[in-house]
Amino acid sequence: MGYDTDIAIVGGGLNGPALALALAQTGMRVTLIDSLKAQTRKNAGFDGRSYALALTSVRMLQGLGIWEPIEANAQPMLEIKVTDGRAGAGPSPFFMHFDHAEIEEGPMGHMIEDRHLRLALMEAVANVAEITVMNGKTVLSQDVDTGGVTLHLDTGKTIRALLCVGADGRNSGTGIRAGIKRTGWDYAQTALVCAVGHERPHNGIAHQFFMPPGPLAILPLTQNRSSIVWSESAANAARIHALPDADYIDVLRPRFGDFLGEIHLAGARYTYPLSLSLAHDMVADRVALVGDAAHGVHPIAGQGLNAGFRDIAALAEVLADALQRGEDIGSQLALARYQEWRRFDNTALALATDSFNRLFSNDSAFLRMARDIGMGVINALPGLRRGFIREAAGLNGDLPRLMRGLPL
Repeated sequence: MGYDTDIAIVGGGLNGPALALALAQTGMRVTLIDSLKAQTRKNAGFDGRSYALALTSVRMLQGLGIWEPIEANAQPMLEIKVTDGRAGAGPSPFFMHFDHAEIEEGPMGHMIEDRHLRLALMEAVANVAEITVMNGKTVLSQDVDTGGVTLHLDTGKTIRALLCVGADGRNSGTGIRAGIKRTGWDYAQTALVCAVGHERPHNGIAHQFFMPPGPLAILPLTQNRSSIVWSESAANAARIHALPDADYIDVLRPRFGDFLGEIHLAGARYTYPLSLSLAHDMVADRVALVGDAAHGVHPIAGQGLNAGFRDIAALAEVLADALQRGEDIGSQLALARYQEWRRFDNTALALATDSFNRLFSNDSAFLRMARDIGMGVINALPGLRRGFIREAAGLNGDLPRLMRGLPL
């Protein structure tokens, strides 16, 4: 039986197109299947969504030819300040302060708006001959045999490939059809997401303010704007989100503080429920999962997309090496290498974000004292502080070639 493509990727968000570009560099034929229509993805307006890209994720985008078109719209993150406290009461005197000047590699990362990154990825995949994009198509079922995988689409068409990659989010249909089980739970928290403009410059400083209901992240964007990811209890978030814009800002203001002067909404606002969702396995017969399809974590450290990009870089490298050795790129042997590389890191990230959220999202006097002392100790020890800075930049661990600035 012949093959329509070497690799079929299900999911056209950010991870799917990025993986397609990486694989195409090796000469593999890739089919990218997206249930949404192309025009739905091309939203030119700013909807408030932004991403904190670690230094190593930026390196990967450079290697894929994506960074140059969007760099002018990216804001370097030069410092990170982490504090604890209550809304309207100001921060605790104990804090952590991470400065990019303590490492040699440059800024710890960049903030980029979703509209710029998404559009750059869409334009890039449309111009690569090895990539076929199928928009507005849904996979209904998948059949696996010893030689490959066959995807059955809602149009009646079938796609035959050596490997299917699920980049289709936390409720991954690819993973479900492959029989991969998941573990997870609801945090009873909701993230309120928006962007604000402010009077004073942020100077490239990102802030993470831990409050009893959940963390507030203030992340620097271009042009005196900041991205807000604000966690509240689900019930309180629903009430706040239903408020008119002026009242919404009035609720945010005592949490935000006045260190950047007067603030106002800059774009749309939206919410999403917070939960943990971790796949028991990242691979099955002729199937691999990347990004949220494998591990959906709390946004407390802003590492969700960075973890997905690490998956992409690792999987692309494993498959490129297998191809060079003449191996079947969809074989259990090749996929086992990918899972061995990424499973521990992703499980550790899920547990770490879960633990941080439980530790900080409460008003226990004992835990408050313990975490404040802990932050003070970390901030006072240069070696330990530098380790956290390198972790924020994505520089720790076994990095794939793309994240070291090397070609596949």
